Amino acid sequence: MTEAPPTEIPDFWPCTHGPRLPRIALMGEFSAGKSTLVNLMVGANPLPVQVVATQLPPVWMAYGSQPSVIVDLAGNEVPCRLDELNGMSLDDVAFIKFYCEEEILKRCELIDMPGISDPNMASIIWERMMPFADGVVWCSPATQAWRQSEAAVWEGVDAKIQANSILLLTRADMLLTARDKARVITRVKSEADAAFRDILMMSLTQARDAMDNEELWHESGADEFVLAFLSLVEGLASSLEDARVERSDTVLETPRAASIDGECATGHVSADAIVPRRPKLRLSVKVERPASDASTAQSLAFMPKFS
Repeated sequence: MTEAPPTEIPDFWPCTHGPRLPRIALMGEFSAGKSTLVNLMVGANPLPVQVVATQLPPVWMAYGSQPSVIVDLAGNEVPCRLDELNGMSLDDVAFIKFYCEEEILKRCELIDMPGISDPNMASIIWERMMPFADGVVWCSPATQAWRQSEAAVWEGVDAKIQANSILLLTRADMLLTARDKARVITRVKSEADAAFRDILMMSLTQARDAMDNEELWHESGADEFVLAFLSLVEGLASSLEDARVERSDTVLETPRAASIDGECATGHVSADAIVPRRPKLRLSVKVERPASDASTAQSLAFMPKFS
């Protein structure tokens, strides 16, 4: 990433008190399959199809029935109407907050980032959202998997976020044989295995078209991805709760300025504080998966959609 983290809490940073859900950013280069993945996970298009993908700022998806809003850099909110979006410079928009009542959003919140390779969009538009994320699903087309431009951007991401991230190789259906798929997976793991929690391959179009076809859903690689994703979310949720309890105990003992990931604060904070608190890693980068609980195991029984 090209710019250093901000040294004070942004005006658009929402106040958070008490427990919160893990936040997962969806990232990758333009046309890597993020929109299809969002549709699989949420079952809805966050914005009208008339809006060209390159026109979109980050879209933050959360559970709820309230109207969606556009949040500017000063923290002001306006209704998310198509005409408002088209008339607003992306330089002034922090993100769009999109609400819908889908089951996956009861487990986590998703932040759909703009494509990192878009020459018409400054990288700061998505970079300033990175401190919100606890983990990332990075989409990379299997036919051109893990390009140097992707690796260069990922190198600038905090190692603690990397350890809670999944590299998803999309367009697996474009690789004609199992041998081709194995070669790509082997190569990418040799280059990026230390920088991700999991590296998986999936055909998003096959998963989308599976409908009631459990065999096709399995062949697409979707079930393996869902398992990995929900396991990641469970581990993050547990770590966030542990950190919240620890933070609450510390505040009771010694009142202090709140961090961005805790209660709202005013004034300056250190550059280190801009990154949300993460659990301590058992290894330098890679982390172990927690065992899935019964509710997750039940939810993984053939899911043509995540909800």
